[in-house]
Amino acid sequence: METGRAVAVAVAFLWLGMVLAISFLEAPLKFRAPDVTVRTGLGIGRIVFRALNAVESVLAAVLVVVAVLGGPPPDAVVAGAVAVGVLLVQLVAVRPRLTRRSDLVLAGADVPRSRGHHVYVALEVVKVVALVTAGVLLLG
Repeated sequence: METGRAVAVAVAFLWLGMVLAISFLEAPLKFRAPDVTVRTGLGIGRIVFRALNAVESVLAAVLVVVAVLGGPPPDAVVAGAVAVGVLLVQLVAVRPRLTRRSDLVLAGADVPRSRGHHVYVALEVVKVVALVTAGVLLLG
């Protein structure tokens, strides 16, 4: 396996593992811990997801560089592009709305429950499928 492709495989599966660990394990579990209030959970979540998104952005950039330099099969490039595109939608469209709402909650405002988290989770599912697909296709 050539170096660029090997890097892309490692990046796809590293990114996948991070999304699974944070979005589908840490995020929901923190609210089940004793004495963790919604405000505390939101404060922690903002820090964790800011860090996750920063690392995701670096990993996405690496995938883009590898794709531009050539080597990965076209179907793997498409799957990787879907993951990168989903991340961009999350960062540009979904996260700012969630941040505005969490700002209100952290300030003590009584705001209705948000469906924005459901949109974010749905996009995370699409991202997971895209990363699994890209990783498997890159191995082939």
